[in-house]
Amino acid sequence: MSGVVTTEENIENVKAVYLSADDLKVAASILYNAYFDDPLFMDIFQAEREGYESRLRSAIREELTAFWDAKQPMIGLFDDSRILSVACLTRPCVAFSSGRFWHWRLKMLLTAGLFGTRQMVEKEEKVRACMPATKYHMLSFIAVHPDHQHHGLGHQLMGAIDSVLEDEVDSEGVGVFVTVPKYRSFFEHGNYELICKLEVGQVSGEIMFKRRSG
Repeated sequence: MSGVVTTEENIENVKAVYLSADDLKVAASILYNAYFDDPLFMDIFQAEREGYESRLRSAIREELTAFWDAKQPMIGLFDDSRILSVACLTRPCVAFSSGRFWHWRLKMLLTAGLFGTRQMVEKEEKVRACMPATKYHMLSFIAVHPDHQHHGLGHQLMGAIDSVLEDEVDSEGVGVFVTVPKYRSFFEHGNYELICKLEVGQVSGEIMFKRRSG
């Protein structure tokens, strides 16, 4: 996938662009740093056990590969060739569900382990069951590089997500599962509504949803 995503808000020299295959390694690194201490991923991939870092890296890498293979929207904010932030969404497509593909499951089993793979699938099934729509995008990952936080990039990335949503007329909106309380206000400012609370494993979170305008 290639091309520029139009956003309403522009920060000088920064553009929102669909990721290419060459960008996936850097995107995986940004996501790893962002989600390393996320309560959900710490629970799923058993942070208390040796090898947590390796399991998390492998899971993120396999997720991005599955997104790429299925041509799901992966957006990056770029300053020239540098990736500053990343967002990954799934389109309202039944084929790209929690089951992914058999080769994805096999790779996840080999890298993240049986427990982690089962937990990932269970998490997605529970989240999808709470969505207040039939056809919708799902925001699976969103992260800003640690060196470029607190400069408005998260809000610009949110604008790029809105553009993806508006371009797909079949989508009723976009959902997200928020497990870190401080991020709830970020999504609230982006006009996401609280739908319900949800527990996955030992972690409590909130389902939030933004309906497509019009």
